[in-house]
Amino acid sequence: MLKSNNHEKFLRLRSEYPVFTYEGYDSQYSSKGLQVQYHFNMAGRYFFHPTLIIPDRDFYLRENCRPEYIDNILFHIGMVEMISYWKSACPPVIRIKGRSLSEAQVAWWKDLCFKGLGEFFYLNSIDVSKEDFVAIECDKVEAQPPFQLLLKESAIIPLGGGKDSVVTLELLSSIAGNIPLILNPREASMGTAKVKGYYYDSMIEVKRSIDPVLLELNEMGFLNGHTPFSALLAFITVLAAVMSGKKFIALSNESSANESTVNGTPINHQYSKTVDFEKNFRDYVHEYITPDIEYFSFLRPLNELQIARLFAGYPKYFSVFKSCNAGSKTDTWCGKCPKCLFTYIILSPFIEQDILKRIFGKSLLEDETLLPTLLELTGMSEVKPFDCIGTIDEVNAALCATIRKQPDDTLPRLLEKYRESPAFAKYEGFAIETLLNGYDTDHFLPEKFEKILKSALHA
Repeated sequence: MLKSNNHEKFLRLRSEYPVFTYEGYDSQYSSKGLQVQYHFNMAGRYFFHPTLIIPDRDFYLRENCRPEYIDNILFHIGMVEMISYWKSACPPVIRIKGRSLSEAQVAWWKDLCFKGLGEFFYLNSIDVSKEDFVAIECDKVEAQPPFQLLLKESAIIPLGGGKDSVVTLELLSSIAGNIPLILNPREASMGTAKVKGYYYDSMIEVKRSIDPVLLELNEMGFLNGHTPFSALLAFITVLAAVMSGKKFIALSNESSANESTVNGTPINHQYSKTVDFEKNFRDYVHEYITPDIEYFSFLRPLNELQIARLFAGYPKYFSVFKSCNAGSKTDTWCGKCPKCLFTYIILSPFIEQDILKRIFGKSLLEDETLLPTLLELTGMSEVKPFDCIGTIDEVNAALCATIRKQPDDTLPRLLEKYRESPAFAKYEGFAIETLLNGYDTDHFLPEKFEKILKSALHA
């Protein structure tokens, strides 16, 4: 992805739009469910009204759906939603009406914005510090205290339609009462749920809309870039857990997400999937929302290779899972993006090439136009692709393992090119078992969940 020199534009826009205001939101609960509309104001010149719809379900616990509980979480969802609109001009002041945040909360939100927008700042060549990039001002009103809940010992499981959430869904099927959650349903995520036997009334489909004014600003040349989407999902899952009475929120983020995207820097496309965010988010929820919900990534101890090996044991999902963002609207693998090539590579040691060709529609390892992407994935470029992909070690280990499986005279073109590279010379003797036998102890899995995961690994 090419960098743009937008620092001067950043300074000009901050001068033209000095204040961004979080005005509040309207919410209504009806037979259609919970409908929310947020209200943001950029310097009195642009107004944004994104929406969120959470459908009604018979399994919601009415005693947990008290207005003061829901209101607290909806406010926090709006705080993350706001980032997408604020970043269009990066006003130096964010003003929050009708709410009070402590100094610790303000520091927490500034930390999330700064780290979650690391890729945005980098690709726009914006030079800012965490101390100075924004000030957050709040009204002095009484803060809402955290609340205690009646909860069941089962989990909300977010489904994105990729291999990781498939593994979580399957391994946690021994726990009765789990509920899948899908944000902005697409064919892959809905198909994953249906393969497991979940349908409309047994899962939660959240619909989030973007205000078209933001898209107009993008067309007009305002600042644009990646925001911490998974942080928005995190707060939405807390709301779902409260309403449905689930103690656990089981994400599917792996240890590989902790590796930075730009070598030698903390810039990470996946910041809100890292263990750093997970820890900070857990602490924040316990301190300011409720101490009773446990948010964690079930796959955190594992790397992408281990997840790929587990996924290979569930062929019933091969025809429905998708991890390609570019092809999400058409429910296809585009076959051209870093996510497609990474997924193909990481599955290659565990799934035969003819099956992978059927899944992806072609052999991605035969496509020489993907060579620049391969160089990025294997660490032969300064920057990894800005996408949700595994580590450089994992990609190289998977490629070397795949080469060992193939006769020399049948190697696909990309593997031939790779075998001539310095990356292959470095990793040729690397034992893939080193990664397949790994276990990251920096995680927050409750005991019964860790037993399930370890049992699957040993099997």
